[in-house]
Amino acid sequence: MSTINTIEDLEEIYGTPVPTSLAKEVNHITPHYRALIEVSPFVALATGGPEGLDCSPRGDMAGFVRIADETTVMIPDRRGNNRVDSLRNIVRDPRVALLFLLPGSGSTLRINGKAYLSVEPNLLDSFAVDGKSPRSVIVIDVETIYFQCARAIIRSELWNPDRFIDPASLPTPGQILATLSNNELGGEAYDNSWADNAKESMW
Repeated sequence: MSTINTIEDLEEIYGTPVPTSLAKEVNHITPHYRALIEVSPFVALATGGPEGLDCSPRGDMAGFVRIADETTVMIPDRRGNNRVDSLRNIVRDPRVALLFLLPGSGSTLRINGKAYLSVEPNLLDSFAVDGKSPRSVIVIDVETIYFQCARAIIRSELWNPDRFIDPASLPTPGQILATLSNNELGGEAYDNSWADNAKESMW
C-alpha cells in the first residue's frame, strides 16, 4: 500500500495552501469571529494526554462560550458522567483545539490554544444556571483562530432535515450498555429513565 511519509511527499500531492486559507488565520478574536462564537450553541473540545487524544462535545445555550477578551475564551464544565477525560488531559497538557458549529450555517470556527482550569468562586458563580454553578471553568488562551469553509457541511447535508436519522433506527444507549456489561448495566430501564435523570442533572 502506498503511503505518505514525509512533508515533501504531502506537498507534492497537495501543493501549497491557497492565499485565503492563510489570510483568515489570526492570533486574536476579531469582531467577526466574536459574532460567530456568540451565536454558537455547540463546540467540540479536543485535548491530548499521556493516554492519547480525546474529543468531547460541549453544548449549551448560544453564547455559553464566554469571550473574556480578544485572546481569551471560557467554557463552563457542566454536569456530566464524571469521566473528566478532557479535564484530566488539560491538567497535564494544556494544548486544546475547538471547533464551533453554527446551526443552519455552512461556516464553522476553529480555535487552537492553551487552557487551564479555574475554580475561582466568583467565576464559577458567574456561570450559574438555575442556581447551579459549574465545578470548574476551562479558560483558553487563544493562539490561532480562523473560520473553516462550508464544504464539509455542504457535502454532509448536516442541516438538511430530509437527511436526519430516525432515532428509532439506531441502537439505544441502554442497549449498548447492556451488551457491553453483560446486562449488568443499561437496558430498557436505563433508556426509559434517562430523560428524567438528565433533566434533573442538566446544570
